[in-house]
Amino acid sequence: MGESGKTVTFGEIMGRLCPPGFERLRQSLPGRLEVTFAGAEANVAVSLAYLGARTAFVTALPDNPLAEACLAALRGFGVEVADVRLSDQGRLGLYFVERGANQRPSRVVYDRSGSSVSLAPPDDYDWERIFRDAAWFHFTGVTPALSQNAAACCLAAVKQARAMGVTVSCDLNFREKLWRWEQGTSPRDLARRVMTELLPAVDVVIANEADASDVLGIHAGDTRVDDGQLDLERYPEVAARIVERFPRVREVAITLRESLSASHNNWGAMLYTAADRSAFFAPLDADGRYAPYEIRQIVDRVGAGDSFAAALIFARQQKELRDPAKAVAFAAASSCLAHSVEGDFNLNRRSEIEALMAGARSGRVVR
Repeated sequence: MGESGKTVTFGEIMGRLCPPGFERLRQSLPGRLEVTFAGAEANVAVSLAYLGARTAFVTALPDNPLAEACLAALRGFGVEVADVRLSDQGRLGLYFVERGANQRPSRVVYDRSGSSVSLAPPDDYDWERIFRDAAWFHFTGVTPALSQNAAACCLAAVKQARAMGVTVSCDLNFREKLWRWEQGTSPRDLARRVMTELLPAVDVVIANEADASDVLGIHAGDTRVDDGQLDLERYPEVAARIVERFPRVREVAITLRESLSASHNNWGAMLYTAADRSAFFAPLDADGRYAPYEIRQIVDRVGAGDSFAAALIFARQQKELRDPAKAVAFAAASSCLAHSVEGDFNLNRRSEIEALMAGARSGRVVR
């Protein structure tokens, strides 16, 4: 693992609509909403491209001006979109975000049923050609949650990636509102069945404590994230159990969020390596003990997990960042900074991330 090359991501990109500032939708409508583009795998692709990596995003979009604007935005960040399928079926999905503050949580409203990517069958994508010059493939649990077709596309992709020696990473990203495409099956049961079919082809699993519990039934001891309490000693055990269940998995990364309020979170991460059964936490204090970033004025937390995934993928392909301790430190710092940027895309450069890793936490003006 770790040969630098193109990273391919596959999933849905949507229009993201937000009220200005911290207004609620009921306050803003009728009225204006801020429109950007976002989606888990697209977020990863943009973040990687912004770090300087060669990245391609694969999806299906309706053949209309909305898709043209979306593709132009991705190209503007340096993401390759040659393998995006333009379809005469479906639509561009939308989601609405109310930014939370203090004790009021952020809220997401989905309007993505019938999107083009959820309708596209597996043979719409030529995965052998798509992966021809790829070193890494990334997808998340959001995509197979969309539809039976989308789940089949993910399965075809991971099988082809595995056959061609491409490293595969998956962020579990459980979204209960989306796993509804099989009548009579609960979202958790459907997610567990489908993800259990996909994970045997995965090399790197990325998750948080809730994902591991919801998707795999693996719990992190006495962790109560809503109370700001993490049972850190149990996370290596969670990772080890994932590796035991899926022996191809070589690394498990777990993000560690302590939600003290919508505006105040503590943030860090752990990377577990299966080869030597070692766990690396970040960030660390001067004595080498885990000391999470204290984020006290969150600007926008949506997409922070995707920025972590992107930075981890990037680091594991860079000689000077490949060491597991450095890789997880880089990813934790990158995702910490993502909380300071509006929108899903993490527009922080490598130099800014490495400055935070080195201890530049004051936020002083850079002149």
